[in-house]
Amino acid sequence: MKIVVIDGQGGRLGKLLVEGVRARLPGAEIYGLGTNALATAAMLRAGADFGATGENPVIRGVADADGVLGPVGIVVANAILGEVTPAMAQAVGSCRAKKFLVPMNSCGVVVAGVKEESLSVYAAQAVDSLVQTLGE
Repeated sequence: MKIVVIDGQGGRLGKLLVEGVRARLPGAEIYGLGTNALATAAMLRAGADFGATGENPVIRGVADADGVLGPVGIVVANAILGEVTPAMAQAVGSCRAKKFLVPMNSCGVVVAGVKEESLSVYAAQAVDSLVQTLGE
């Protein structure tokens, strides 16, 4: 099973997601794809099997993924202070994989009806949803 985790800035959310997936789905191949090198490094340190940085790795990485996790901004062009390019957002939004997105106001998107929670709670909820959907 190929799981892609995408994050930007410092990679804190990506780190939490990689750790959660590694603990719950130990047999999964986890790809930590960062919009910058700091985010990629954080995900690799957290246990991602593979890591790469930038637009093309994200576009190619999600093409055959079974699940994609990250902040809601990964499907919004120019989100995360411009780190998500329009091509990245389009690739993530249109890939066949199920997307498990964490609502973060820093992405410039507010999801109505979502209770404000801590980043660690959101990460745990995203991993729980992934496991329920794709199986253990």
